[in-house]
Amino acid sequence: MGRYTGPACRRCRRVGEKLFLKGDRCFTPKCAVDRRRTAPGERSMRRRRVSEYGVQLKEKQKARFMYGIMERQFGNYMTKAFNQSESTGGFLLHQLETRLDNVIYRLGFADSRRQARQLVIHGHFTIGDKSTNIPSYRVKPGDKIAWKESRKQKTYVKAVIQDLPKRPIPEWLELDAAELTANVRRLPDEADLVTTLDTRLIVEFYSK
Repeated sequence: MGRYTGPACRRCRRVGEKLFLKGDRCFTPKCAVDRRRTAPGERSMRRRRVSEYGVQLKEKQKARFMYGIMERQFGNYMTKAFNQSESTGGFLLHQLETRLDNVIYRLGFADSRRQARQLVIHGHFTIGDKSTNIPSYRVKPGDKIAWKESRKQKTYVKAVIQDLPKRPIPEWLELDAAELTANVRRLPDEADLVTTLDTRLIVEFYSK
């Protein structure tokens, strides 16, 4: 199955909550979740009773949609998490949060993870002195992330990065808004992995 290219708002409606897939639009009255409380294809507000499996599946899909990850890749993350001695759910979040596209979003260089992924794919950033276009690249302590000099003057880049920082920067990252660079101070610890995801349900889904 290829990557989903349909309306991002349908995915938020599918799981019944905001996943902030469209940046600032999610905070306006135009947000599809606020305007239409029903899931795609449903006409009534009455929800059918969901099985335990359905609850677990929904949480897994919510994580995939939020981070923009395909099924096989998400399964690979879970396999690695099960093979670690530490908390399975914690290690899963650790892998997701240290993805380059997520870090770009966390730094405020993009309005959404979806936009961050596109910026990375199109080669707007360097890690150290090397250009990278791999959204799934996992950052490590000491990595310096920077916009390419040739991209800083682009009109759309100026629009994206105005008023930095747009959101609180995680303590494990350090942003230099004036230079449009950032450093990975350390890897995120448990206190940094605050999320709306219930990883227990995801682990249970893959444990069957």
